[in-house]
This record gives sequence, C-alpha cells and structure tokens, in this order.
Amino acid sequence: MEDVDRKTKLDRLDRHILSLLQEDASLSNAEISERVGLSPNACWRRTRRLEEQRIIRCRVALLNAEALGLKVTVFVGIRTNEHNEQWLKRFAAGVNRIPEVVEFYRMSGDIDYMLKIVARDIEDYDRVYKQLIAVAPLHDVSSSFAMERIKSTTALPMPG
Repeated sequence: MEDVDRKTKLDRLDRHILSLLQEDASLSNAEISERVGLSPNACWRRTRRLEEQRIIRCRVALLNAEALGLKVTVFVGIRTNEHNEQWLKRFAAGVNRIPEVVEFYRMSGDIDYMLKIVARDIEDYDRVYKQLIAVAPLHDVSSSFAMERIKSTTALPMPG
C-alpha cells in the first residue's frame, strides 16, 4: 500500500481524530469534534475523508478472547518447498477458511509464512493444526505457544 502521507497529508487534527477512534471507535462525532476543537460538521467531513481514502478501513468491536473461552494463542511458522502462484493461491484460500487463524503473513527470511491462531486449548489447536496441514503440501510447521501477553494493541503509531 502506498504511503498515506505521500497521497494525503495528515495534519494534527487528522492524527488526533485517528488516535481517538483507535482508542474508542464508538465515540460520537459530537464527542470527537469537542475533543479535537472542531465544529461537528468539519469533524464529520474530515472523518468521512479519512474513510473514503481508506485510512480508516473499518470500525470494529474488539472482543476479549479469554472471555470467549479462547485461552491459547499460537504463532505458527510455516516453510514450504513450493514457491509458485498456484500453490500460494491454494494455501491462502485454505488458510482463509480457518476462522481460528486471525493473522496470516508472507515473510522474508527462514520462515515463509507466519500465522497467529487462537484456540480454546491444546486439543482445539490440534484440530486446527490438522486442518492446516491438509490445505497444501508443507515442508515444516513450527508452533510456538504464547505463555503471557505482555503487550497487545490494535492502535497504530501516528506519523508525525
């Protein structure tokens, strides 16, 4: 994705609006406008522009995984001997059908793909693992279980 600042110059007010929405997307336009010192109409126009430019991709509710019984977070490194578009399309489509995979990256270095998986427990992860290895031929699958979450945020740093 093209650097947003090259396409759109974000000023102090835009960054403040974005910071507030990253903290709490349920804030009303009136609350945001008051906090940033803009009229409600000017604030709405800025927010709308940020949405149209896809700087704001969507607004969501962040759920508590543990409260939903999802107590295990697993980072899975995958290596493959296949490096062609057909294999990647098959693999990506299969991984995208597994709801427990909440993040999926193509990597540089020793690992070809990295997945973040949430599961109820080790047995539940084993079920997901079996789905994963059935998707496409894999060379190596390495699972690392998170012992403690020290920092977890969806908030991006505001360019400055």
